[in-house]
Amino acid sequence: MKFKYFLSSVLCLFLLTACNNKSESIYLDSNYSDQERVEDLLTRMTLEEKVAQMCQYVGLNYLSSENESSLTEEILNSDSKASYKGFLKKDIAQMVVDGKIGSFLHVLEPQESNILQALALKSRLKIPLIIGIDAIHGNGMVKGTTVYPSPITISSSFTDTLAYQVGIQTAKEIRAAGSHWAFTPNIDVLRDPRWGRVGETFGEDPLLVSNMGSSMIKGLQETNKVIACAKHFIAGSEPVNGLNASPMDISDRNMREIYLKPFKKAVESGVYSVMAAHNELNGIPCHMNKYLMTDILREELQFKGFIVSDWMDIERIHTLHKIAENNKDASFLSVDAGMDMHMHGPYFLEHVVELVKENKISEKRIDESVRKILLAKIKLGLFENPFIDLEEVDNKIFTKEHKNTSLEIARKSIVLLKNSNRTLPINFEKKNRILVTGPNANNHSILGDWTKPQPEENVVTIFEGIEKIGSQKGFEVDFFDSNSDILNISENDILSTVDIAKDYDYVFVVVGDNSLRHLNKKKTAGENMARSKINLAGNQLKLVKSLEKLTNKLVVVYVNGKPIAEPWIEDNIDAIIEAWEPGSFGGQAVGEIIFGDVNPSGKLPLTFPRSVGQLQMVYNHKPSQYFHKYAQEKITPLYSFGHGLSYSEFVYSNLVVKKSTIKDSIIKISFSLTNESEFEGEEVVQLYFRDSYSSVTRPVKELLDYKRISMKPNESKQIYFNIPIKKLAFYDINMKNCVEKGNFEFMVGGSSKESGLVKDSFYLMDRYDF
Repeated sequence: MKFKYFLSSVLCLFLLTACNNKSESIYLDSNYSDQERVEDLLTRMTLEEKVAQMCQYVGLNYLSSENESSLTEEILNSDSKASYKGFLKKDIAQMVVDGKIGSFLHVLEPQESNILQALALKSRLKIPLIIGIDAIHGNGMVKGTTVYPSPITISSSFTDTLAYQVGIQTAKEIRAAGSHWAFTPNIDVLRDPRWGRVGETFGEDPLLVSNMGSSMIKGLQETNKVIACAKHFIAGSEPVNGLNASPMDISDRNMREIYLKPFKKAVESGVYSVMAAHNELNGIPCHMNKYLMTDILREELQFKGFIVSDWMDIERIHTLHKIAENNKDASFLSVDAGMDMHMHGPYFLEHVVELVKENKISEKRIDESVRKILLAKIKLGLFENPFIDLEEVDNKIFTKEHKNTSLEIARKSIVLLKNSNRTLPINFEKKNRILVTGPNANNHSILGDWTKPQPEENVVTIFEGIEKIGSQKGFEVDFFDSNSDILNISENDILSTVDIAKDYDYVFVVVGDNSLRHLNKKKTAGENMARSKINLAGNQLKLVKSLEKLTNKLVVVYVNGKPIAEPWIEDNIDAIIEAWEPGSFGGQAVGEIIFGDVNPSGKLPLTFPRSVGQLQMVYNHKPSQYFHKYAQEKITPLYSFGHGLSYSEFVYSNLVVKKSTIKDSIIKISFSLTNESEFEGEEVVQLYFRDSYSSVTRPVKELLDYKRISMKPNESKQIYFNIPIKKLAFYDINMKNCVEKGNFEFMVGGSSKESGLVKDSFYLMDRYDF
């Protein structure tokens, strides 16, 4: 109670002070325009106070549930160590009071957010802090929040509106917990599945990534409660060896055709911050790349927000890339190239102030950065009230509406990879005994990366979901722990599991990856956890093979954030489910699909190779990529981009392509879709195209559009797409963005697999320049 009374008194005191100064402090008066307030504040700031706004620190995370009464004065007098060598927590707190810090990240306790803001209000100008957090799929770094399916899972729905809903709801939970800035979406276009961060991307297709990213940005920023952050600029998702932050070399054409498209749409969608990429690009670290940050992002794309560095990457210009001889020089190279905010830690302020005083960086350049940061704080309403109501936090997170959205996304995103002999849904005529086992069967691996441990009662595991629904239908469902430590499944674990499984009619074995960051070295995916292989880690495949010898009623469920290449499972197991990382209620969604309450409709947003030796393998490859064949490996994928089965049977026919009037420049596409089954279902129809002949090589196919269509049993529908000709554009031999005249082939189907596509051609008589 002392803590709450303290916060109330602090809030009243400083809001009263602000009111008394309104006549002389325009920046504190919301009756003035945002720009007027920014300019007024800039005139009052010293150089040090300006640069301080460009400085971000990691949250003190001082408070715990056992220590809620700690107050600002106690932190100022604390001798606890901070996250920075040589600094105590009281040193960091004093820097806030002195106006030397403008932002924090990863403030994981709502109470700490209020304390930090109270410290900021002790500063001369009372400028509030902007607090950022990696809310990648919900505000999962904070305990008790809604964890939505991971981005790769959301993308498997091929439903942009779901990403938008996640954005809206995540913004509410972020603000409720005291943060204002989401370091999301990750709009890297995935090109290497070894990379540990696959699960936080939207997949391998530029259009799909662009649409999902744009939708999430619009949701996050809809009410000016949160600003989004498009990351990572640029091209870190095709690392040379699959490892995060390793070098990247690409042509300007490749950058513009693949990696830049999502950022262009993000800027068009109003994203207010962009994060630079860890990697170097063509020999220049992205954090000091003026061509990227200034020439392309600022001038070409007309980005109006601010650019933030990634974790200590300005320092790495010196320590890792070996370009700058010291951190001061690294700070110069980064700010001069266009960087606006440093993540994170001490000395950046001092270095930049010195650089200005030495006339190496102009104060005008500093003003450019600070102006954008201050504008964000004003738009977010932080000058009016930087505090949160601690008594309302629990009422605004993990709400019924948010839980329903998380479940709905999981239902629409889980992919049925294989279903031979109609193994699924389970036959209700026989009330069989079911065993659920495997390392990911009954733990929180379904939450994915960028989450902290959540309350047990907030998560429905795979076993819990199957058991709940199965028991309601009269099935006996049991769990056996085969060892949740993926890397340490022993021979004895496998033998014990097989011994138990022999008494059951159905066995569901849940395998895959675990990217929970608190597992540290025990995790097999996630940020900074790439693998040189893309198969099942440890003895998981041996576990599956041992169970397969026992029963032909074995179903494999994958829980993972990146593709798993196991051809043996595809060849020998009748039913395979790709659950991805389906979030808080993923287990319920899996159970509903297994028992037929939900008809699976998810589609793969990336290609599954057969082995690591096939890399790079993407659906939109160039014509010559498979001119020759491997000696001992197929050139076809294990599963194609867009693949995903249903309990329904969808048939495509009668594709017609024609151009509307010259004035409209629209290509009209129609086809018939029929559900030839007794199951009601939803189909994600996918439209692809190919430029038959062009001045430079083009992909064999490119996704042009997609729709989710609901179909009743034995129903037929006519489906229509209206495609602006501009969507066919590319960069020609002279790097001009255009559509060349000539023949175009259009394809529709339930995946990108060539054999399942219905085709029609269209000849464009004129060239279009853009």
